[in-house]
Amino acid sequence: MSSGKDARIKSLLTNREREVFELLVQDKTTKEIAAQLFVSEKTVRNHISNVMKKLNVKGRSQAVVELVRMGEIAI
Repeated sequence: MSSGKDARIKSLLTNREREVFELLVQDKTTKEIAAQLFVSEKTVRNHISNVMKKLNVKGRSQAVVELVRMGEIAI
């Protein structure tokens, strides 16, 4: 059986949500993230919105702070 810690860390964010937020913390714009991930800007905004709902926060910056605090992403 794999480590429970790894499963928990991966369970909050999908791989794509993690990619979006890792690019966000690099100061990329929604447009730049969309181009880099080959998706629409609306898709990027949807991923950000979904994460904000999961974390129960009101903005991108709050989401980033919470994800860093939880160890989900690094800056």
